[in-house]
Amino acid sequence: MDPLILDAARSLIDSSRRRILGLVGAPGSGKSTLSEALLAALGDRTQVVPMDGFHLSNRQLAALGRERRKGAPDTFDAFGYRDLLKRLRASFGGETVYAPGFYRELEEPIAASIAVAPETPLVITEGNYLLLADEPWPQVRETLDEVWFLDVDRALRESRLVARHRQFGRTRQQALDWVRTTDAPNAARIEALAANADRLLWWSGNRIRFKDT
Repeated sequence: MDPLILDAARSLIDSSRRRILGLVGAPGSGKSTLSEALLAALGDRTQVVPMDGFHLSNRQLAALGRERRKGAPDTFDAFGYRDLLKRLRASFGGETVYAPGFYRELEEPIAASIAVAPETPLVITEGNYLLLADEPWPQVRETLDEVWFLDVDRALRESRLVARHRQFGRTRQQALDWVRTTDAPNAARIEALAANADRLLWWSGNRIRFKDT
């Protein structure tokens, strides 16, 4: 990770209030990798609260007939995500906030599995749809102090996705089909909004850099 990225994240830390940094990008762009690197570097001054914790459960997806589109915008509890972010902004110095996490080995979210301590001044939230124009996503954007868009070469991104899908039980052909029919359309929609982010980041070899540096 470029030191400039760490410096930019540190500049958001304010001892008098909580700020929220959003990391957005297409599936497989490396949002989780970046957020975990920032968490490791900043320690107890930050906590990561991924949007993925608001995946609808597999049971709900089946009931709604959306299980084959898992990962699309309407397969998340976007209003619940919005409300959690609002609560995180308001709770600095107050109570511990418990957020849901998503666990790929289960392919399910688990409630109250991430604790955000009252004194944590920076929350990093990462997800695919932070810049969408459909409600309630603009309300999600309003809760964020900055949004950084992480981009990556398409071939590398899709190879990561195939490897991920295979790691969690799909055959190679099933993984390729899922990337083509589900991940790719979602990625196109997400990447079309990159210009609306506050900062653009890019994978350069094995490092992440700001596009303007």
